[in-house]
Amino acid sequence: MRPAPSAPPRRPTTRNLGPLLRLLRFVRPYLGRLLIAALALLVAAGAVLAFGQVIREVVDSGLKTGSEAALNDALLLFLTVVVAMAGAIMVRSYLLSWIGERVIADVRTAVFTRVLSLDVGFFETTRTGEVISRLTSDTTLLQTVVGSTLASALRTTLLVLGGLIMLALTSPWLTGLVMLGTPLVILPLWLVGYRLRRLSRASQDRIADLSAYVDEVMHAIRTVQSFCHEPIDRARYKERVESAFGTAVKRARLSAALAAIAVALTFGAIGVVLWVGGREVLAGRLSGGELSAFLFYAVLVASSVGSLSELAAELLRGAGASERLMELLATPTLIEPPTQPRTLSQPVHGQIAFQDLGFAYPAHPDLRVLKDLSITIAPGAKVALVGPSGAGKTTLFQLLLRFYDPTQGAVRFDGVDLRELDPADLRRQIAVVPQDPVIFGADAWENIRYGLDSVSDEQVRRAADAAHASEFLDRLPDGFNTFLGERGVRLSGGQRQRIAIARAILRDPALLLLDEATSALDAESERLVQLALEELMKGRTSIVIAHRLATVRKVDRILVLDHGQVAADGTHDELMQQGGLYARLASLQFRDQTLAEA
Repeated sequence: MRPAPSAPPRRPTTRNLGPLLRLLRFVRPYLGRLLIAALALLVAAGAVLAFGQVIREVVDSGLKTGSEAALNDALLLFLTVVVAMAGAIMVRSYLLSWIGERVIADVRTAVFTRVLSLDVGFFETTRTGEVISRLTSDTTLLQTVVGSTLASALRTTLLVLGGLIMLALTSPWLTGLVMLGTPLVILPLWLVGYRLRRLSRASQDRIADLSAYVDEVMHAIRTVQSFCHEPIDRARYKERVESAFGTAVKRARLSAALAAIAVALTFGAIGVVLWVGGREVLAGRLSGGELSAFLFYAVLVASSVGSLSELAAELLRGAGASERLMELLATPTLIEPPTQPRTLSQPVHGQIAFQDLGFAYPAHPDLRVLKDLSITIAPGAKVALVGPSGAGKTTLFQLLLRFYDPTQGAVRFDGVDLRELDPADLRRQIAVVPQDPVIFGADAWENIRYGLDSVSDEQVRRAADAAHASEFLDRLPDGFNTFLGERGVRLSGGQRQRIAIARAILRDPALLLLDEATSALDAESERLVQLALEELMKGRTSIVIAHRLATVRKVDRILVLDHGQVAADGTHDELMQQGGLYARLASLQFRDQTLAEA
């Protein structure tokens, strides 16, 4: 029995740019390029600031004196500054774009690698669409922020700081007047920005909800259409779209208000400075060139502050995306390989032992699925697990694959506790043929050799022959090279089962786990699959979750599970003579089969 997925956890809302700083470890390998880009950024910002001095030189030395030579010198200085700025911008733009693309590529790889290493329990409480959203929309947003927005914010910040310094050098008294009005500008921006930070994260969360819903519907499209559920899904999707739109509109409204407030306040302050500065010129305490330069720097600082307000909104969105990605990177996994893992003795025999086993799923720690269960399975034995739904059959499979660790007792493979083994080494010795096999959107070669890229085409074909899969694969338009469709939609149920069996044969496992691979097939498909299974089970330990009596009659031993414990143990004939749960289940199945044949 699997636990029901719980609601997605409530995620915190970032209120500052701190999460972006956590990207520094991804930037560190490219520090050399970053230093060159930073130098180019300084040169470009310095060139812009130099324009104020060029203006002062033109007014005071060229226009005021009437000297043509001074005007020519000023023009030459202007062109020199332009060339320096253009070259610096080119270097800065390329390097920062390269670093942004490289860092986000590394983040995507690191997050995906981490997601693959997380335990199965994580995916039972987290929607797949949520993870996909973080890997796609969040990284795309972060790519824009790191590649361009962050660079623009740094450049604009340098212009603000440099502009303030030049203002102070040009006229300390007017600069002091500007600084007195700064709190009147900053306070409203901070108050609006606080609300904007919350909406930035909320907007990303609504997009994640959309992705999760689309992922769920697309994966169940046949069920959706079979039950004529399209109108309901359209309505529900529209609700989520409108929710995302509503949140985005609120964010856009606040962002626009933030920009408008910044521009109005800063340029209003410039008007006051212009009025005061004009009086200073009239009084002879300030030259026309100095006032012109001061106004240039004031406009530069004001426009930069306005730009920073918009850039801050984008940076906060990036901080929200970074926070969501870093959450995945920081997510702990319950299944970790030991520091010094043991290895299985060769050859591997496939002896299985469940010792005083107790287990409860992490999502429902108070609900014990297995209780004091002890079973030993000899190497090469064929064992069937029988019991009502919820008895613990699938749970035993998941513990054998070490998707979970037991909460009590131990599971041993050839005498070694699974917790002492590297999970990857353990799983290489196990093959699973599920009731609903997974077929990937690729050709037959790739599907059969899945996880064993080093095997040859000849080995793949031999496995397909043994699974009775070659006969239908060769009839496909391109044979084994034919694309099988997403989730194997171009194959029948029996054909998908035979692909899964071929995959298991190629793996040559010591332990085979079968989840009644023939329960939903027609007679002809069942016959072919049964032949393939008999070939697969030869010479290896096999555990079968059995739903049909035709299966249990062919095994060496039947374990009847009920409420997480072994209710009975024996062959079919022995258990029928004992009566009890197995005899009752068998009689019900005989009756159902008789009714089906009538």
